[in-house]
Amino acid sequence: MRFSLDVLPAHKGDCLMLHYGTEEDPRLMLIDGGPAKVYGPHLEPRIKQVHAAWNLEPSDPLPVDVILVSHIDDDHIRGIIELTMDQLGNNPDLRLGVTSLWHNTFDDLLKAAPEGLLSGFGQASFAASAARTAAFDDIEPDEDEDEEPIRQTIDVLASISQGRQLRDDRETLQKRSRAQRQWKLNHKFGGDLIMAKAGSPPVLLDGGLKITVIGPMQDELEALQAAHDKWLREHNEGKKSPEAMLAAFVDKSVPNLSSIVVLAELEGKSMLLTGDARGDRILQGLKLVDLLDAEGNRSIDVLKVPHHGSDNNMEPCFFERLPAKHYVFSGDGEHGNPERATLKMLLDARGVDAEYTIHFTYRIDAIDERRKADWEKEQKKEKRRKQRNPKSKKPVRDNWSPEINSLAKFFEENPEFLKKVSIVKPDEPHFIHLFDKVKL
Repeated sequence: MRFSLDVLPAHKGDCLMLHYGTEEDPRLMLIDGGPAKVYGPHLEPRIKQVHAAWNLEPSDPLPVDVILVSHIDDDHIRGIIELTMDQLGNNPDLRLGVTSLWHNTFDDLLKAAPEGLLSGFGQASFAASAARTAAFDDIEPDEDEDEEPIRQTIDVLASISQGRQLRDDRETLQKRSRAQRQWKLNHKFGGDLIMAKAGSPPVLLDGGLKITVIGPMQDELEALQAAHDKWLREHNEGKKSPEAMLAAFVDKSVPNLSSIVVLAELEGKSMLLTGDARGDRILQGLKLVDLLDAEGNRSIDVLKVPHHGSDNNMEPCFFERLPAKHYVFSGDGEHGNPERATLKMLLDARGVDAEYTIHFTYRIDAIDERRKADWEKEQKKEKRRKQRNPKSKKPVRDNWSPEINSLAKFFEENPEFLKKVSIVKPDEPHFIHLFDKVKL
C-alpha cells in the first residue's frame, strides 16, 4: 500500500504530489503547481520520472486522478496553468490523463459574472495594477490592522485572470478528451463549488483514498457573497479606477475564504493539506465536519503548515490541537516565510521529546537570505510611509538582527529542534512515506 507525499521545491509557493494505491495499481494526485520557475525545473521532470517508474509506454498518458488547485494565487496556480498549456499542445511529449480538476474560481466563489465586481478590470489592467508594488504601497491600513491580510488579498485578486484561464483551459481539454471523460470540473462534487458543509460525507477516489473537505465553509462563502452584493450596490457608478476598487475590496475574507483545505486518509493514516488557509478557520472546519475528538484535537500524520509558515493569525494552540508526525514548511523566505515565530510556536507546543520531522523546501541559510532581503524591503516601505505621515503610530521595524530574526540563530539556540529538520534537495525526490516506499 502506498500513501506518500512528494514535496517539491516551489519558491514561495506550494507544489505537492500525493502517491497512493498499490505498486500494481498506482494512483496520483497533484496539489498546486507553484509560481514561475517551478513547473519547468521541478514539476515537469518529476511527472516524467513518475511516468517512467510506472513502466508506461511512451505514448501512454500518465493517469492523474485529481489536480487540486487550492486557490487562485500565483504561487499556487501558475505551475498548473503551465501544465495545461503543455497539454494543449506546447509539449506533445508530456501526456497526462487527468480525471478531474478541483478548483474554485473567484467568480464562482462570489456567484458573480465578470462584469460584476470586476467591471473596469480588464485582465491585463487588473493583474498589472494589482501586481505593482505601488498598488500595495498606496493602501494605508488602519493603525491596528496587520498588513499581511491586505497583501494576501491583493495577491489573490491579482490572480483572478489566471483562474479564468485555467477554467478555459480545462474546458478545452475536456472537449478534446474521448467522450469528455477527462478534466471533469470538481468531479465527486457534482461540478459545484468545493466547500465544507456540516454532515457532508467524504468523497472516495479509486484506490481507496478518502477526502474530506475542511474549507472553505459554506457559511463563510454566504457571508462573502452578501458583502460582495452590498459592495456592488454601493459602488455601482462604474467610475472608480482599478486601484481604488481594489483598495475598497481589500478584506481579510478574501484570503481566508479562498483556500480549499482537505484531509486525505488511507488505511488509518492522514494528511492535512491546508493551502493558505488560516489556522483558526482550519480548526473550525475540522469541527464542522466532526473530525475532532471530544477535547477538540486530532492527531495528523502529515500537516502541510498553512500559508508557508506565516505567523499571521497562527497560535501555538493550532500545533497543540493538531499534533503531527511530519510538518511541511513550503517557502523560500519571500514575504518572511517560514517565520521564526511560527517555528517557535511549534517548538513551544510540541517540545523536543516528541517524535516528529520538520520538512523545509530550501536550506535554512538560503531561506534566511531571502527573509533578510524581504525584511529590509518592508523596512524601507515603513520608513516611506512614516515620512508621508509622521503622526502615524505604526512603528518602523528595527534593522535585521541575525540573533533576533534569523532561523539559523534560532536553531543554533535549539540544537535538538534542529535535529528534527529535513531539507528538500533540489534534484532529488523528497518523499514522506506513510506506508510502502515509492521508488522513482
